[in-house]
Amino acid sequence: MDNASVIKVFSLSGLNYTMEYRVTLFCFTLLYYLIIWMVNVALIVTIIVDRSLHEPMYIFLCNLCISGLYGTAGFYPKFLMDLLSPLHVISYGGCLLQSFVIHSFSGSELSILALMAYDRYIAICRPLVYHSVMTKQAISLLVFFSWLLPLSCMFMNTMSIIQYKLCGSYIQKLYCSNWSIGKLACSTSIANIIIAYFNIVFYFCHFVFIVWTYMYLIRTCLISKENRGKFMQTCVPHLISLISFTFVVLLDLMYMRFGSRDIAQSLHNFISIESLLLPSIMNPLIYGLKLTKVRNRILGFIRDKR
Repeated sequence: MDNASVIKVFSLSGLNYTMEYRVTLFCFTLLYYLIIWMVNVALIVTIIVDRSLHEPMYIFLCNLCISGLYGTAGFYPKFLMDLLSPLHVISYGGCLLQSFVIHSFSGSELSILALMAYDRYIAICRPLVYHSVMTKQAISLLVFFSWLLPLSCMFMNTMSIIQYKLCGSYIQKLYCSNWSIGKLACSTSIANIIIAYFNIVFYFCHFVFIVWTYMYLIRTCLISKENRGKFMQTCVPHLISLISFTFVVLLDLMYMRFGSRDIAQSLHNFISIESLLLPSIMNPLIYGLKLTKVRNRILGFIRDKR
């Protein structure tokens, strides 16, 4: 019998606080999670209800908010339960599911950001062909694959992790991730390594594509005042979302591989969850405040309610 069949429960780390402190943290975390749901749902409903917002950029934005809710649902409910529980454990199946959700969220987030960059590239650099390229059918396919590809990549990754023979059950993190489970493996196969590097290269290509589109966008905007206005209105929020998302993901990856375990537990916890803290609330706030049509629609809805 292999070790993978013996280990049924993983122990999570990072919550070695007093009960009083954990209750306080529970209240703030619950409030923060409710705010995430409120701002994302507000933007999603606004885009769905208002027909004037049924344009590619807003459709992609709607999916970005849905992705944020999907990713945070993989972390916050379990984290909130752990804050009030004396035991911080997760089942083997639950750990794989949590890891799948959180990693596929990161993948879908980057895929949707790549779509938004492509949309802005066509709108600003090739405006004459915009409506012939960004048709309803094309948008539907782009959105479909922006979800299908990350889910498929992470499904393959999860299937490869199931093959691991595990020599431990203690995860040095608040939640499960592929890297933390992989560290418990007695050994790894070539197939596991190939799948992991395929995912890394696949999403690095996403990042390269986004950088390439922005090179053309910036070059086009420098020679046109009208395009410069479009860039400031629609591309700056996207650029802020991209930079913040890239920063927190890279920081998490670098810390997992090269970080010191001598730092304070609270700082370690923050670094490990910041990719689940910041993008999901920053995206709807940045776009809701910056995009005029969205902002006016939300403000109009609030005034009507009064």
